[in-house]
Amino acid sequence: MKTIIKVVLVSLCMAFALQAAVVLAQNNPEELAKESEEFCLSTASTKPTPSMIIEKVNKAAALLEKEGKAAFPKFKGKESEFIFAGTYIWIHDEGAVMRMHPIKYKMEGQNYIDLKDSNGKLFFTAMNEVAKAKGAGWVEYMWPKPGEKTPARKVSYVKLVKVDGEPMIMGCGVYDMSEADIASVIK
Repeated sequence: MKTIIKVVLVSLCMAFALQAAVVLAQNNPEELAKESEEFCLSTASTKPTPSMIIEKVNKAAALLEKEGKAAFPKFKGKESEFIFAGTYIWIHDEGAVMRMHPIKYKMEGQNYIDLKDSNGKLFFTAMNEVAKAKGAGWVEYMWPKPGEKTPARKVSYVKLVKVDGEPMIMGCGVYDMSEADIASVIK
């Protein structure tokens, strides 16, 4: 009888340990960021359009206004509808502290108010100014494409949104937007 109890207890402990290992692996920020980046790259054959970006940002804003910060995990991983067409949505606050970034998780919690792109533009400051002044709009700057290190021209749509009552700025950008589309959105 004692042997059966020992076998059952050992089996239960092993099952619990295996389940805990799976949960921990799924919640590992580095692995989740890698999964998000790989998924982003796998969707890059679809080219995002300005209207597609605006639609996704508006949908994400509605989700955040409804669910608050509890929705942040829905912006990461291969199941996220907010990683699409070779791009993704990020969220930072009015102080330019990154609150959620699906690919560059080490940016989360960091302040980027003084971050300049390769041309010297304070692009987080520009994003915040556009979002506060207009509610939403487009900002052009230099940023590396997913999977690359060299900055490329990026045009992002940013929107002011309330998350658990706190104003935040969410954005989503396009790297290979046509000159005509850039001219039509940057006014």
